[in-house]
Amino acid sequence: MFKVPASNPSLKRTCRGLYTFTQATPWSGFLDSTWDKSFDIYPGTVMTRVGNGDVFRPYVGTAGTKPFGLSSLFVAPTMGVSEVTDESLNAFAVWVGGEQALFEVLAPAFDQEADWSLDDQVGAQTMLTANASGLLTPTGVTEYNAIAELIEVRSPSKIIVRLNRFDIAATSAPAGGS
Repeated sequence: MFKVPASNPSLKRTCRGLYTFTQATPWSGFLDSTWDKSFDIYPGTVMTRVGNGDVFRPYVGTAGTKPFGLSSLFVAPTMGVSEVTDESLNAFAVWVGGEQALFEVLAPAFDQEADWSLDDQVGAQTMLTANASGLLTPTGVTEYNAIAELIEVRSPSKIIVRLNRFDIAATSAPAGGS
């Protein structure tokens, strides 16, 4: 259950599954206890796995890491919300899924400084990765760091994304197409 803080009663979950019942799964694990909490994790923040276990931390493009999924929980001390540390277990969940999994992502869980225009994109894909704060962005995406595809820009504060990783084995062909 999402506990809205009294200091921020209008707070909403920033990542909402649109097509997730059979297309995506919240992968359970733990938040990396060594993560320095230098920025907030919102639902929709891009996460990576630490080692081969079920330990997660925000994906920020560090060499040797790759994006794994989207956070399903808040760890946002600046907003007064921490769904992980409030429970004292450090339990965490990350949305993973195939190319049929669609999510609505609300600001501030994506890079609002990036160019989110779909103009002149007919027939092309706008792939997404994470910025230095783990937020979805179209800036700097490669076949090695792609995590999702931009489907629609509904407003300056709302985007629709599809979990879609490049299939590296097939050069730079996107997995699942568009």
